[in-house]
Amino acid sequence: MRLFSGKVVPLAEELITALVENKDIECESKHEATLDLQAVFHSYLQSEREATEKAKDILQARGLPQSEFSRIRRLAAEQKGIKVGEDVLDYLLDQLIEMLLHSHNIDEVFGEDHDLRRRMRPVLRKYLELDEALDAEVRSKLRHVQEGSRTWEVEYKRVMDDIQRRKGLV
Repeated sequence: MRLFSGKVVPLAEELITALVENKDIECESKHEATLDLQAVFHSYLQSEREATEKAKDILQARGLPQSEFSRIRRLAAEQKGIKVGEDVLDYLLDQLIEMLLHSHNIDEVFGEDHDLRRRMRPVLRKYLELDEALDAEVRSKLRHVQEGSRTWEVEYKRVMDDIQRRKGLV
């Protein structure tokens, strides 16, 4: 699961709309409330980028194989106080609820935490699971290249970047 910077605005708008329409929250300005949620997502993305860079630096400095990247990245993310991978959904839901409860742009929160989670989870999941669809699309384009080879890694990155750019995800 991964959050793409190009989807932060529509995700925040869809979350606020869902919460307001279901009368879970009340706010004067949906735009300002949306900006609050966007701030949560942008903060997460910045911390995630820093954790990823730190993991790359550690791999290079210690001469570790690329297969260790996920584990090192998870440790770097924990040091930053964030979650990555499968844990990102619950982490972001916690952050969003905190923002809703403490935002000056949200007049009232009527829903209980578990109701807010239930309302936001499917919307957030839809946007976070884009990476799985992208991965499948990239793999379908790279059927002719042997997975795990250096050529595959280079081509995978190139094709993934191209698809993300075309779909406006970055």
